[in-house]
Amino acid sequence: MNAVLFAAAFAAGVVNSIAGGGTLLTFPSLLAAGLPAVTANATSTMALVPGSMSAFWGYRKEIRGEGRLLAAMAVPSLIGGIIGALTADRVGDAAFAKLAPLLVLGATVLFMSQDPIRLWARRFAEVEAEAPDRRSLRHLAAVSAFQLGVALYGGFFGAGIGILMLASLALLGLTDIHRMNGLKNLAAVCINGLAAITFALAGRINWPIAGMMMIGGVLGGFAGAGMAKRLGQVVVRRLVIAIGLTISAVLAARLLLSQ
Repeated sequence: MNAVLFAAAFAAGVVNSIAGGGTLLTFPSLLAAGLPAVTANATSTMALVPGSMSAFWGYRKEIRGEGRLLAAMAVPSLIGGIIGALTADRVGDAAFAKLAPLLVLGATVLFMSQDPIRLWARRFAEVEAEAPDRRSLRHLAAVSAFQLGVALYGGFFGAGIGILMLASLALLGLTDIHRMNGLKNLAAVCINGLAAITFALAGRINWPIAGMMMIGGVLGGFAGAGMAKRLGQVVVRRLVIAIGLTISAVLAARLLLSQ
């Protein structure tokens, strides 16, 4: 089973580097390995932290001069990451297991909607391009409020937060995808990092498995670029969608049979 979990983490690293959605591979794999639902979620979150940090570091130069926007995203991300993780811990394994099929299905649908959401947000930004300064305190407050909701969800489960953040940044008027990715990755570090620390303090992380999956995820991230050229992003996205839909159906069937 360790080999399967390592392979799932490696595949998640590849997928995250190409299209995002790695949680759709790691979380169900940990459930299948017999981990309690909240522990599986917490261990999956911890396994994602190194990848988020390396992704943020790679874009550090692109976000220079964005202090106000960084603060507007980082502060609610830290708060929401903690509260979301605490909520998952309080919900308990039995309730979280019942929510798992819906969480995986919802994340899969969000993943499927990634391109339409991006196109809509980009068109909206182009229409509003001639508007006055879109980084006024009012707009920054709106970003912070939206980001708090994303972080609450991210701390609780986390799959699909990237596309939500990119959409909000596009609505603010940003068009440079590299700068947007840098801001998004910083927020992801805040959300996943604080959620992972919260889960760790609550004793919810399986450390031997988490450590192994971190290595697999990092290796997969490095390998992702080369594999993307061979497979293509469209093929990878279709595979992730197919896996997500299948897993949500299997989890739902297991839940119904267990009742």
